[in-house]
Amino acid sequence: MSVGQRVTSDHQLARLLQIGVVLEEVVEARSTQHHREMDGDFDDEVEALLRHAAEESADHRDRLEGLIDELDAESVSYEEIEALVEAQYGKTKPEDFDGVLYDQLCNEETAYKFYDDLIEAIEGSDSSFSVDRDRVLDTLRGIRAEEEEGVEEVTEIMERR
Repeated sequence: MSVGQRVTSDHQLARLLQIGVVLEEVVEARSTQHHREMDGDFDDEVEALLRHAAEESADHRDRLEGLIDELDAESVSYEEIEALVEAQYGKTKPEDFDGVLYDQLCNEETAYKFYDDLIEAIEGSDSSFSVDRDRVLDTLRGIRAEEEEGVEEVTEIMERR
């Protein structure tokens, strides 16, 4: 997923932040879906990973939506994304633990790369926004760091198995 060279307007920034919201909703929906499907049929480590991923994604979504609100743009609803995820990706079976971990890793890596690209695009732009640029960058850097930690956590679990 490519963000592009630079972010040049409030409208473009709002749309890119909405993409971040969608990515977070996908991670949250997938983690919640895996957790429901497995319903106790997995170890504590995977359960904690899925629970943490869902909670962290909800937090990231709230932080992004706060920025979007300042730009006066609407966000995509969680219910719409969850339904889309269920229809598109609802194929992982409870006994497929490695599939769950690979899915989680893919989601975390995709989000990390998106935030990395978005930060680079904002830093490469000399445009002014109606929301404080430093606050946007600080928020995105914090989220990116948490996504990086998520990638590392999933990778460590996978390496031990």
